[in-house]
Amino acid sequence: MISPYHNKGDAFAVYVHWPFCAAKCPYCDFNSHVRHKPADQEIYVEAYKREIAHMASLVPNRHVTSIFFGGGTPSLMEPETVGIIIDTISSHWSIDTNAEITLEANPTSVEARRFKGYRQRGVNRVSLGVQSLRDEQLKFLGRLHSAEEAKAAVALAREIFPRLSFDLIYARPQQTPDQWAKELEEAIALAADHLSLYQLTIEEGTPFYDLHRKGKFTVPDSDQSAELFELTHEITSSHGLPAYEISNHAAEGQGSLHNLTYWRYQDYAGIGPGAHGRLTINDKKHATVCEKNPEIWWQKVMASGEISGHGMREMEALAGQETADEMLLMGLRLREGIDPKRHEKMAGTPLNKTKIKELSELGFLEISNTGNLRSTQQGAMVLDAVVADLAS
Repeated sequence: MISPYHNKGDAFAVYVHWPFCAAKCPYCDFNSHVRHKPADQEIYVEAYKREIAHMASLVPNRHVTSIFFGGGTPSLMEPETVGIIIDTISSHWSIDTNAEITLEANPTSVEARRFKGYRQRGVNRVSLGVQSLRDEQLKFLGRLHSAEEAKAAVALAREIFPRLSFDLIYARPQQTPDQWAKELEEAIALAADHLSLYQLTIEEGTPFYDLHRKGKFTVPDSDQSAELFELTHEITSSHGLPAYEISNHAAEGQGSLHNLTYWRYQDYAGIGPGAHGRLTINDKKHATVCEKNPEIWWQKVMASGEISGHGMREMEALAGQETADEMLLMGLRLREGIDPKRHEKMAGTPLNKTKIKELSELGFLEISNTGNLRSTQQGAMVLDAVVADLAS
């Protein structure tokens, strides 16, 4: 019987979290930390090696199709550190000859000089945190680079790496559709085959949350955000970079293999402080969560005295309905949608046909030519509500 969770030949991803940053961006709620002194990479890499070994003991004999260095700011890592981690992954699992190996980078001039080193050690895709092509907006977003530095880093990355993506944040305070359209056109002219375009969200616990609550700035309302979202999809599609996921746009066949593993609800190992994972063990999907604080994570990994220590604080077997709900939430982000039969295997019961019919009549859902259930562009703008309705 084919498992709804993991089968031979399915994608298997490894996520490596480097939690350190030079500065904390005011909108960021990721697990990132600023330290007065740079992290001792020789010490930390030993903990990464141990945790990789532990994860491999849980799911041995896997074939790695993608590796992603995220953060934090992974481009603060020395190329040698990145190479050691890739080699360690290779020593415990096999790595596909066509594996996508991505590293997130900030486009400062100092970090850009490391690009050749990363490429020599196996990185074949870089994801640049550009965020804006306007200097005043970069200052507002707390970024340390200028627009010119960003453009230079993009140009350099295009020369060195086979594949490139960069991020932009839109729906910023007082941003008009005309302003965004012009900036997006400039970005597309710089881009290679992939863009990640995110609307600014105000997350609790961030400096922006407090400033926004005090009325120091406002963001576009729901109607204005919807207009910017539709404009984004219209412009990217016209340039051959249609959305294959709500916020990600790519040329045909150039979507992020790593992120597709998440959205297709396939297995991935989460390595490093605060990293999350989803692993199929004995045909049950398990959720793993590592300690968030880098120092506590390191101490926990190293304290065991074993070569396969770990910094996990949680490892939980998920119930069938939990996995079905997660698959629905992730899969409906994709333009390809989800296979209802796979969802039924997880949940033990089919999706409610009445609700599917109602949401389809409202223009939020549709059935693709392959029989997948997917959200429409209109549905993507209210996806949380659509998923909640389907899952209830």
